[in-house]
Amino acid sequence: MKKTLLSFFLLLFCCTLFAQSQGKVEYLKMPCTMLKGITQRDYTLYLPPGYEADKTERYPVLYLLHGGGCEDTQWVTYGRLPQVADSMIASGKVPKMIIVCPEANKNKMIWFNDPDWTYEDYFFNEFIPYIEHHYRVLADQQHRSVAGFSMGGGGSVVYGVHHPEMFSMVYAMSAYLRRQPLEFLKNDPLGEWRQTVVERNNPIKYVADCPQMKIDAMNTERWFIDCGDDDFTLEGNMDLVKVFRSRGVRHQFRVRDGAHNWDYWRPALVEAILNAFPMSYNSKFH
Repeated sequence: MKKTLLSFFLLLFCCTLFAQSQGKVEYLKMPCTMLKGITQRDYTLYLPPGYEADKTERYPVLYLLHGGGCEDTQWVTYGRLPQVADSMIASGKVPKMIIVCPEANKNKMIWFNDPDWTYEDYFFNEFIPYIEHHYRVLADQQHRSVAGFSMGGGGSVVYGVHHPEMFSMVYAMSAYLRRQPLEFLKNDPLGEWRQTVVERNNPIKYVADCPQMKIDAMNTERWFIDCGDDDFTLEGNMDLVKVFRSRGVRHQFRVRDGAHNWDYWRPALVEAILNAFPMSYNSKFH
């Protein structure tokens, strides 16, 4: 009997330790008032281990923007987000953080502003305030970062250049930055509209033409441009790097073997989490 009880409590203790080392993923909805005809938006949330146990601790927050035709949930299903974050937190490589994956695929599938679809305004004026009100986040530039792949990589760059006071890090994976001929958009009734909005928000042109005070503000962010050598967006990413260099925006440019797919974005996600809130400040940016 004593052995049975001992085994039971040992098992219970091990289960408790295991549970405490795991974060929590939730698939949620929030009210929406700023997007025409929309009353709710989806988002995926990762809460770090121990979030529920200590009600006083506050956390940095990383926003992850998905690609065109994709969903917020793919960071979990294809990117293995909770496993990656749990492992990196447990190893002490990164601090505990909240990770938020907004959804921008439904309806008009774009991260940017258009007269009838002001998603960028919604993101900064409704979505981020909602997250910062409902969760225990550290709500300042130093503790807020953004990353994304493909269309979401382009969104990350645009958000970073338009709102440099908001983020400590911008990590763009295979960023779609400007109009390109894309076969899969030919039969999309909104394909031409998307291309027009992307080009209207072209960050390469924005950085080339913006005043010096904006460049100075961008240098308060840590920039990572990460794109595969077989990716159809590589040329656009190289042009962004060229204009960053010409205007003096400090950045890291990373090109690895790979294409426009999750085989490339999974390791890039690891790097984004690793660099979002470094345990020790990286001097190469100063």
